[in-house]
Amino acid sequence: MKPTLTVAKIVHEAKDFALCESRHRERSLFGVTDGKAVGTYLEHKFQDHLQAKYTYVKGSSAKGIDFPKLDLDIKVTSIRQPQSSCPFKSARQKVYGLGYALLVFVYDKKDDRKTRTATLAINHVVFVEARRTADFQTTTGILKILDNAGNADDLVAFMSERFLPLEDIQARQLAEEILKNRPALGYLTISNALQWRLQYSRVIEQAGKVDGVNQVV
Repeated sequence: MKPTLTVAKIVHEAKDFALCESRHRERSLFGVTDGKAVGTYLEHKFQDHLQAKYTYVKGSSAKGIDFPKLDLDIKVTSIRQPQSSCPFKSARQKVYGLGYALLVFVYDKKDDRKTRTATLAINHVVFVEARRTADFQTTTGILKILDNAGNADDLVAFMSERFLPLEDIQARQLAEEILKNRPALGYLTISNALQWRLQYSRVIEQAGKVDGVNQVV
């Protein structure tokens, strides 16, 4: 029987996988410039690596994340533009986080014309705990308002200025929730779109320096 997969084991395996993959030469990626194709390749390869060693439930498109039982999603992004998309659920995610943790692989792709292969040097692997997956500027502003004895009106005005995708009633409800349940500071940059656009420069910079943003590689 294979052992059961846990978040701690995924993080441990990610480190070994990144070191091995950084030395691997891959013919199928030579000349490929589509970041989504590179991300799919790396995600599938990591999943195959895990499935060979552990028992676990793979994610489904309905749930939208790679490890639904563990509340963890894998993100793969280029060091040249460290960002990706993720499913939009509600504006509340900007304040209280995505609802799951992220394991972010940041690669630098190099093509070798002589061997006609590509190498994905994985420069960073960052594990972002679920409580740190909110938007940095949004949570920074909210925490300043709370520390300055702000009320629901102040919070609603701030959310309007930040263009959070909320109706007036929803904004008021979220403001009341914030007053009762202080959010944690997030470290993602989350841009409004039909899907959230997540940007990772800050988590790369802060990995290993702040609680809840952990440097794996």
